[in-house]
Amino acid sequence: MIKITIHGKIVSHHRFTSTLIFQDFQPIAAIATTPLGVQLLQRSLPSQTATLWVPEALRDRLQPVTEPSLRSYSGSLKAHLASLWASHRSFVFCLASGAVVRLIAPLLQDKASDPAVVVLDEAGQFVISLTGGHQGGSDRLSRLLALQLGATPILTGASNSLGLPGIDVIGLPFGWVKGEGDWTGVSAAIARQAPVQVIQEAGTTLWQDHLPAGHPLVLAEWGDREMGLGNWRSEIGNEALQAAIWITARLTPLPSSPPPDCQSLTLDRHLPTIHWHPRVLWVGIGCERGTSRQVIEGAIQQIFQQHGLAEAAIAGIATIDLKANEVGLVEFCRDRAFPLRCYPAAILRTIPVPTPSLIVETEVGTPSVAEAAALRAIQDFQSCTDVVVNRVSTPIPNPHSPPSLLIPKQVFRLENQPGAVTLAVAQAEREYTGRTGKLWLVGTGPGQLEQMTPAAQTAIAQADAVIGYSLYIDLIRPLCRPGQIVETLPITQERQRAERAIALANWGLTVAVVSSGDCGIYGMAGLVMEQLRAQNWDGKTPVVQVFPGITALQAAASRVGAPLMHDFCAISLSDLLTPWEVIEKRLTAAAQADFVVALYNPKSKTRVEQIAIAQRIFLQYRDPLTPIALVRSAYRPDEHITLTTLAELLTCPIDMLTTVLIGNQSTRTYANWMITPRGYLGFNGEDLVH
Repeated sequence: MIKITIHGKIVSHHRFTSTLIFQDFQPIAAIATTPLGVQLLQRSLPSQTATLWVPEALRDRLQPVTEPSLRSYSGSLKAHLASLWASHRSFVFCLASGAVVRLIAPLLQDKASDPAVVVLDEAGQFVISLTGGHQGGSDRLSRLLALQLGATPILTGASNSLGLPGIDVIGLPFGWVKGEGDWTGVSAAIARQAPVQVIQEAGTTLWQDHLPAGHPLVLAEWGDREMGLGNWRSEIGNEALQAAIWITARLTPLPSSPPPDCQSLTLDRHLPTIHWHPRVLWVGIGCERGTSRQVIEGAIQQIFQQHGLAEAAIAGIATIDLKANEVGLVEFCRDRAFPLRCYPAAILRTIPVPTPSLIVETEVGTPSVAEAAALRAIQDFQSCTDVVVNRVSTPIPNPHSPPSLLIPKQVFRLENQPGAVTLAVAQAEREYTGRTGKLWLVGTGPGQLEQMTPAAQTAIAQADAVIGYSLYIDLIRPLCRPGQIVETLPITQERQRAERAIALANWGLTVAVVSSGDCGIYGMAGLVMEQLRAQNWDGKTPVVQVFPGITALQAAASRVGAPLMHDFCAISLSDLLTPWEVIEKRLTAAAQADFVVALYNPKSKTRVEQIAIAQRIFLQYRDPLTPIALVRSAYRPDEHITLTTLAELLTCPIDMLTTVLIGNQSTRTYANWMITPRGYLGFNGEDLVH
């Protein structure tokens, strides 16, 4: 843990970067039986991300060991694995794959519950996703470990070759809950690239916008709520459907009047079918004092069953603040991991409802609790997510209720149990993810993947969504995985990028915002933090992590030698965000102080005078023969480097992709290299140009 202190008091804790990246796979057990295997696992799984297990005999040979995550086991590895299996989400082996297969075979039960199992070879060349590829997360974990090692991930699932996300994981970023169905049968149909009908009645359709071209999914949506009955929009071709995917809040979804081209789907009960349930239903509850948890649970079970709704689609519970400490209600929400939203009567009484009650108003100060609380909950949730998605499917139509109230209030009692429950259900247009969002601000360096830190690469690969300028996204495209949300915005829309990333993170997604160079130096990190501050961010949610990168001045300097060996500074000549008067003052101060200076954004199609003014300022304080390097697109295919002097600066081509390095009085050029000595006057008395 990193402890931040102010005036001697701890005010914040942050996990290490690596812990955040691997958080979805923890607890992780890593197993090695040789010293080389131990070294490899320690490289691939940074400290505090996993427990590394070795045989007792090997632990003795590794002494002295200071790594706290290294532990030993006695007896057989087979027995030790059996003791860890139920308590760990992931296993990483540095063993022969055949040995691992024999060890884990008796422990495997079902792909829906088995942990991820990954195997590394001792040479560190390959990372094999052995079992739990989709639901266990083994494929994603293998990608991340491969990025840490510079190895090749071996992913053998059919969806990987098709560039498709696993159909059993598409809803996980959005908090969807898996329902019943033939998951193996549907996955097999997709692997054959057979037509598979997707009917989405609820939840975001953002995932559909990032499917690859030529995918076998036939997309349909439930629409036009105002008609009272659903109508179908579909793209079904001539080939017979071979499977179906329902994304719905229903238990048994049956369209009320499907068009002819959907008859094969609705009549053929033998099609492999699966159900995803987005958490879109907010349950408003009013109850008598002392109502038991059993009565509340029974009310929801019975009413949801009567209306054909899936309890898995419940987003949360809403009620009046007088019930915030109601024992039965609190216990129910705790055991089901439901958020409990409580509103004062003054707010609830402003919500129009279909069945107000004078008795309730006399008792608690509002004519409605259940209906008003449910409606207020979806209003609150909509207000914090209304910019999240480009489009979303509409709620299930119900001609007997207002558009946003799915079930009007109903009273429920349970024999031999104290209390009574009044219950109403409203459907939100946005699902509740139940996740804490993360904002990963990533510097991608000069552009080559090998110039990025392993942490930055794994952050991009692990994120639910990646946002950036199109050029930067193209450079890191090989790190993106099938089904990942990848959004590009023009170079002038930095603020819109920041707002979009924050909205997705507030919704519960993990979002990587990419900048070339270092994200904290003329990059997106500062802009995102500004926007968070403007939104009264509490500093905790969403979680923010900055991943540094090689910035342009470092990349440019490395291509021409060692110009930054003494004090230096960076100044941007763009006056879009900084007044030109301020920039001129900084140029003058830097020139007078004899800093080595890196100029960013030196010249554009519309800004041509700034670099000329900068030259005039520096010529007042520097020798005209002061060495200058112009480095355009460092480390990229169109890289171009020019060594010149301060006097000749304007005779050379310069644009927005150029970084200008201006030497100090000690800087020299030698054999086509630019050198600033570590000692300030190291070359004093020598010619400026050699």
